[in-house]
Amino acid sequence: MRKYFITGLLVLVPLAITAWVLNLVIGTLDQSLVLVPKEWQPHTHIPGLGAIITLAIVFLTGLLTNNLVGKWVVRMWERVLHRIPVVNSIYGSVKQVSDTLFSSSGNAFRKAVLIPYPHENAYTIAFLTGVPGGDVANHLAGDYVSVYVPTTPNPTSGFFLMMERSRTVELDMTVDEALKYIVSMGVVAPPPTSAQASQAAALAAVD
Repeated sequence: MRKYFITGLLVLVPLAITAWVLNLVIGTLDQSLVLVPKEWQPHTHIPGLGAIITLAIVFLTGLLTNNLVGKWVVRMWERVLHRIPVVNSIYGSVKQVSDTLFSSSGNAFRKAVLIPYPHENAYTIAFLTGVPGGDVANHLAGDYVSVYVPTTPNPTSGFFLMMERSRTVELDMTVDEALKYIVSMGVVAPPPTSAQASQAAALAAVD
C-alpha cells in the first residue's frame, strides 16, 4: 500500500502544482479586465479572457511602439515621468532592470557559474549579471563580476554578490537547466555533458 500511495503522489503532485500555478497566473491576468470599459465586458465570467486581453495589450503595445512615431511617443512619455518626483526614481530603476534582463543584447542571466558560498568549503550555483559599476568599481582591486545567488526552492529571491572572476567557474549548462537544478534542490540534475558521456562510455567499454 505504501508503494502504491507514493506512486500516486509522484503522478498527482506535479499535476496539482502545475494546475495551481496556471490558475494563479491566469487569475492574476484576468484582473486586466478592469482596463476594459464596463459596457464591453462580458456579463458572465469567462476564465482566461483576462489573460488573452493582457497578451493582446502587450503585443499591440510592442507593435505600436516599434516604429518612429511610437518610439517618439514613448520618449515623450518617459520625459514626463522623469519630471515627476519619486515616480522618476522608481520608473528609472525598474526600466533599467527590465532593459537589462529582457534585452536580447544583454548578458544578464546568460551564464550559470559555480561559486564558493556561503563559505570556502561549500558551493552553489549563481548567475552572472554583469560587472560592478559606479563608485563601487573604484574600491575593488582586480577583475570582479556581479552574480545573483537564487534561493531554493524559490529562485525569485536571493543574494547579490560581487566576487573575483577567478573564483567563479563557468558551467556547461543552460540557464533553464541550472534553474531546474536549483528549484528541485539538486534532485533534478542536468543531463551529462559530452565529455562526461564519453568518459562513461569509455568506462563501460573497459568493464
